[in-house]
Amino acid sequence: MTDFDLSTVFRTVAAAVPDQEVVVWRDQRVTYADMDRRIDGLAHYFVERGLGCRTERDAGLAGHESGQDSVGIYLRNAPEYLEAMLAGYRARAASFNINFRYVEEELLYLLLDAGTRALVYHAEFAPMVAAVRDRLPDLEVLVQVADESGNALLPGAVDYEDAVATPAPAAGMPTPSGDDLFLLYTGGTTGMPKGVLWRQHDIYVSSMGGTPFGASEPFASYEAIGQAAREANGGMGLLIIPPLMHGAALWATFFAMTSGGKIVFPDDVRSFDPANALALAARERVASIPTVGDAIALPLVEEMERTSYDLSSLFALGNGGAALTTGVRERLFAVAPHVIVLDSAGASETGLQMSQAVGKGGSTEAMVFTPKPDTAVVDDTMTRVLAPGESNGWLARKGHIPLGYLGDPEKTARTFPVVDGVRWAVPGDRANFLEDGRIQLLGRESVTINSGGEKIFAEEVERAMAAHPAVRDVVVAGRPSQRWGSEVVAIVQLEEDAEATDEDLLAECGRHVARYKLPKAIVRVPSVQRSPAGKADYRWAKAQAGGEPAASV
Repeated sequence: MTDFDLSTVFRTVAAAVPDQEVVVWRDQRVTYADMDRRIDGLAHYFVERGLGCRTERDAGLAGHESGQDSVGIYLRNAPEYLEAMLAGYRARAASFNINFRYVEEELLYLLLDAGTRALVYHAEFAPMVAAVRDRLPDLEVLVQVADESGNALLPGAVDYEDAVATPAPAAGMPTPSGDDLFLLYTGGTTGMPKGVLWRQHDIYVSSMGGTPFGASEPFASYEAIGQAAREANGGMGLLIIPPLMHGAALWATFFAMTSGGKIVFPDDVRSFDPANALALAARERVASIPTVGDAIALPLVEEMERTSYDLSSLFALGNGGAALTTGVRERLFAVAPHVIVLDSAGASETGLQMSQAVGKGGSTEAMVFTPKPDTAVVDDTMTRVLAPGESNGWLARKGHIPLGYLGDPEKTARTFPVVDGVRWAVPGDRANFLEDGRIQLLGRESVTINSGGEKIFAEEVERAMAAHPAVRDVVVAGRPSQRWGSEVVAIVQLEEDAEATDEDLLAECGRHVARYKLPKAIVRVPSVQRSPAGKADYRWAKAQAGGEPAASV
């Protein structure tokens, strides 16, 4: 089978469907051929500046080591995000995602950890780049993308459009490899972000379109990819609301592009305007809208309830990264009964791992999935694979999995253990292997609350609390307790003008989870803080729940 690299995949699709639109944003309608030419120009610039692969993967590199220069992508959603990412790959450098909400200390940590040699950034972030650049000894190349901020070009930086106009270097361009890195930093909502190192072939086949939807085997060749794109009749239109620096959003985007699909960005990529998003979904006839739980889905559903849109082309809300609660699903099916919810489970360390499709009148079971053959549950000691009917293990994946964590051999060994002679990715999600062969996802161990000797999964309590109609958003964290060691605290945002006592909220929660899992305290906030992608920020939640240990309840 062919070893795929992401740059050549895109070039293959661009050659197959050159005149189809790949990105629609504001007044820009970019074709595959146009974007491929711009990727070429920026890749030429990177190579001229000396970026690329310094040590081949097969030269004895360990799983936590990179032999490639790193290119940071410090951009909001825009065509330039995809161009810069793929230009890095075409130059054989390792492009990586940067959370644009990071403060100075966090940004400095990330850029140092990645050994960043080049940075592509929106002009609005120029002041932040200026604040850290002198503490980054490896940073040599700055490419600034103009935006509405009006910030001047930093000293030594090049304008993005000038870089894109770079002709091919006289010495030629390198040939990308399937061994080249896909570097993805974790969100850092439970700790410091970690750089996950994937071979591009492995992430493409597992999560980015290399295995066609519904198929069990990946594409056999680049020729097969091109043929599929030609036969896809324009591919799938996708409205991307979450930022591309969130792995799942980037995976979904590239999945769509593999079939020659069209990516639509909302006009405002700094704040979420559900009316604009749905107007674009109707105008551009999109088939799918990726969501990250209620944070994105609820405002969309509320706007559908207020205003009528022609969403006859909309096939699915693809949900991952956070739970889509039962109440929001029911409201969606009431206003758009033809739409299904495609729930997915995965992590930066596993890729897209499991999914389930639910339509109106379908199953209401939360976080229960039919696994693929490469997914299983391993026991607590990570020494054997569980059999159906066994509970309380670790969700795991084998086969196309990452090489390791950048610069961290110890975490690499812990997260990617060898069980019965097979290497697995075990990022920290707890799960039950049900009698019928399905897997019930319980939650991330790092946000599990150990209270009175019992493990309580934050996500389970969040879903239970969110079932109350007055609750708009909720995140759950633990705090010290003299009696229990640790106790559950719910940080709750109510609907505007809604009223609910703590007793009301706890009564609803108690209908869905055992009594020992009920929050010992409820903290009310004007707004629950989440990542730009909509994922819960558990560091923030823990701070809201903190303070002195509460009296026993």
